[in-house]
Amino acid sequence: MSPQPPHIELFSPAKRNSVFATTFLLSLAVLLVWVFPRFWYSKTDPRQRYFWLAEQNPMSAWQYRERPVSQAAEATLAADWILNGEFTAEGKPVVRVFSAKCYSEEASEFDMFSHTPDRCWTSAGWKLEPAAPEFIELELQGITMKLERRIFTDGTRRELVYFGALVGGQPLPYRLDQHLSIGIRRGEKPPAGILGKMLGAIDARFFSWPWRSFVNRRPLNGPKQFIRVSTPVLRNDAKDADRLLTDFLPHWLVPGDYQQELEQWRRR
Repeated sequence: MSPQPPHIELFSPAKRNSVFATTFLLSLAVLLVWVFPRFWYSKTDPRQRYFWLAEQNPMSAWQYRERPVSQAAEATLAADWILNGEFTAEGKPVVRVFSAKCYSEEASEFDMFSHTPDRCWTSAGWKLEPAAPEFIELELQGITMKLERRIFTDGTRRELVYFGALVGGQPLPYRLDQHLSIGIRRGEKPPAGILGKMLGAIDARFFSWPWRSFVNRRPLNGPKQFIRVSTPVLRNDAKDADRLLTDFLPHWLVPGDYQQELEQWRRR
């Protein structure tokens, strides 16, 4: 008697149907993972138009001095274009400015927005001072932007900082406060050891960031811009510093042309 072919049951109709169904379901799952973000993260605020910010330099009555960032910092930020410097004017405190832009339609906001002052400044030794309010809403050229507001201290120095962002041509509908609690803890008691630093980098605010983007149906990907301005707090009251920054911002940042900037960047 000749031997039977081994594993002949693998080629039965039931097995073939099972393999086909599994392959189909896996393919469908991959397709949904690819298509769903494009469908879901497509909401825009109908009250806001598409917006892009251009930095003014020179500015009337102000003198600008560039302060280039290090190559290591540029690599960490993963930005296509960075401006970093300070403006001075007679009789006024210095205003320090920073703007980082990513022109890619596919780039994720997790790259650039992972390095807010709450994280980077406190890593460099600055401490977060309890200050209210923690954020403001500022009308900028007809667009309402949520700006985080902080006061950092470094010995005798105190600095008032505003920072915020645009993604996909519109201001974020939620705050960039994902590292706020981490920064506060670093100021109170810096983490010790590798394990302490790892645990110190875990915060509920950070994990709520993707969720807020999801429930608002606002894109995680797209052209984006991160801005930061700061000025010294010269007296105990930060009102003068607040007044200076809120007056300065609409003059420094004006409506820009994204397509024009994109073409200029591509030609570099």
